[in-house]
Amino acid sequence: MFEKDLLKGKRILVTGGGSGLGAAMGRRFVELGAELIVCGRRLELLEATAMRIRDDLGGTVTAIRCDIRDGAAVDAMMESIWREAPLDVLVNNAAATFIAQTAHLSFRAADAILAPTLHGAMYCTLSAGSRWIEGGHKGVVLSILSTSTITGRAFTVPSAMAKSALLAMTRSLAVEWGPKGVRTVAIAPGAFPTEGASGQLRPEGRDEGWASRNPLGRAGEHGELANLASFLISDSAGYINGEMVVQDGGAHLRSSGAEDLLAWTDAQWEKQRLARSKA
Repeated sequence: MFEKDLLKGKRILVTGGGSGLGAAMGRRFVELGAELIVCGRRLELLEATAMRIRDDLGGTVTAIRCDIRDGAAVDAMMESIWREAPLDVLVNNAAATFIAQTAHLSFRAADAILAPTLHGAMYCTLSAGSRWIEGGHKGVVLSILSTSTITGRAFTVPSAMAKSALLAMTRSLAVEWGPKGVRTVAIAPGAFPTEGASGQLRPEGRDEGWASRNPLGRAGEHGELANLASFLISDSAGYINGEMVVQDGGAHLRSSGAEDLLAWTDAQWEKQRLARSKA
């Protein structure tokens, strides 16, 4: 649906780009002519993903190990990237979440979600944005959020808080950084199943008919999100700023996605806590 070279000449960093939606977006960006950089904590996974994309599509794909929870590590990563050339696009994709009864969350468990999802995205945005503004270079920040920013969501409260804060960042920086040539946009995906997210959010015992109750009767496909992301970061979307596009088949109009958990028993929650602690 796009011109082959839609993203030609753009250097794009995808956080959490080694698997799942991050890898799917990265692959699509390379298909459309971009130079891709993926970062995350597991270098072996990142390098394997980068190699698959290079083997399949050619192009330039670089893997960088970086724990985005560490602001100094983020700044060092950005410095190494800029030594070659400025980024053009930052995709804040890395995040963490799991279901839990909020009253039973420890401070450490809450921080395990907030650190990468909120702080990491903010560190990356500040580090890239300051360099764009100082160098007079145009840039785009795309943040992958959630429909919990609209509905709230029980049992994933730290994630809903973090994603809502990033939506506030997206809207605020659109006004502050827009005049400096930096656009900020966001996507709120619905259910786009990945191995990692499904293990944390849909353990045994959850409602198995959720996809059929989507107004479109299905879950999302990774390519659909990758295409939307490609459009939003492209010059073709140059007049879209400060907006979050919902891509969930209309599911948030019917449910927040957590209602089935209200019927869980204490025994089910205890089983889930034990499984998470073992993982």
